[in-house]
Amino acid sequence: MQIQGYFDLRFEPLKDAFASLFDDPQERGAALCVQISGETVVDIWAGVMDKDGQQAWHGDTILNLFSCTKPFAAVVALQLVGEGKLDLDAPVARYWPEFAAAGKERISLRHLLCHRAGLPALHQMLPAEALYDWQTMTAALAAEAPWWALGEGHGYAPITYGWLIGELIRRVEGRGPGESIAARIAKPLGLDLHVGLADDEFHRVAHIARGKGNLGDAAAQRLLRVMMSEPGALSTRAFTNPPSIMTSTNKPEWRRMQQPAANGHGNARSLAGFYAGLLDGSLLDGELLGEMTREHCVGEDRTLLTSTRFGLGCMLDQAQLGNATYGMGPRAFGHPGAGGSSGFADPERDVAFGFVTNNLGPFVLMDPRAQKLARELAQCL
Repeated sequence: MQIQGYFDLRFEPLKDAFASLFDDPQERGAALCVQISGETVVDIWAGVMDKDGQQAWHGDTILNLFSCTKPFAAVVALQLVGEGKLDLDAPVARYWPEFAAAGKERISLRHLLCHRAGLPALHQMLPAEALYDWQTMTAALAAEAPWWALGEGHGYAPITYGWLIGELIRRVEGRGPGESIAARIAKPLGLDLHVGLADDEFHRVAHIARGKGNLGDAAAQRLLRVMMSEPGALSTRAFTNPPSIMTSTNKPEWRRMQQPAANGHGNARSLAGFYAGLLDGSLLDGELLGEMTREHCVGEDRTLLTSTRFGLGCMLDQAQLGNATYGMGPRAFGHPGAGGSSGFADPERDVAFGFVTNNLGPFVLMDPRAQKLARELAQCL
């Protein structure tokens, strides 16, 4: 496999580990970027970006980053906290009065950011097209009753997170959450990251497809069993209501909308650049970064049916759990995206890491490909 891009020779074993991913005939396209103390030491890519395998992955190829987008929304919210425009522990209803309905008057921004609010899904099924109607989705969430009482655990909100955090940002900033992410993060740091992609950028977007035959680990199989057999279960609703969530990745209307839980488009470089910006203090001061990366909940996740550990808008490392470690230091924080992409920082080594792929794996938390590369990186250091 022809590997394009740049790597510092100290990291040749990491480049070789990246190349070895393509020993799997199903692998399609991928990119890896690593910054250490703000310096790019690896920025490589390989494979194909289109559906038919005819078009090479380029240096400026971007793709849907799925949940790798969530920390970008969290950082905007935390910047607004730092500016006194939002309060982490004030009721959400202070900014969004309709949200107080159905027993949600005590839920705070902090609860939303660490998945403790009980709103990972909507009970009532919505039509497929509701996915693209911001007003419909935020109104439904404002009216929704929580799936559990405040203080009774946590459950990851795969997509509702984007409307919940995004609507708070919109109400305070008076613009779409994607515009706030662009103005506050992407433009200042020079990141090729878009939450709400312009049509004239579509030609750069890699087509995403699901790998065949791999059933994943026990956590993935457990979640799949529930989703296949219990249509009304929280886990099922979280991923399939509206029913278009799982099938929209390559659609133009998905690319255009500003859904900061799941539809950011960028590349490995933009993920590494974002985490480098968190480590060097460009995005948040030390106190707010401390809040973001402090453990807010840990244990069995009501949505993902496996152990998760969250800060505010970021997933924290569980070093002892095979499916829940980034593969470097125990203080690592970041976020995986569905199917394999991953961005994280390891503050102990001042490492910012971004890996993206358009061949979706079946894993629920961390993808073994990203973990393998992170472990190889640790060896190189």
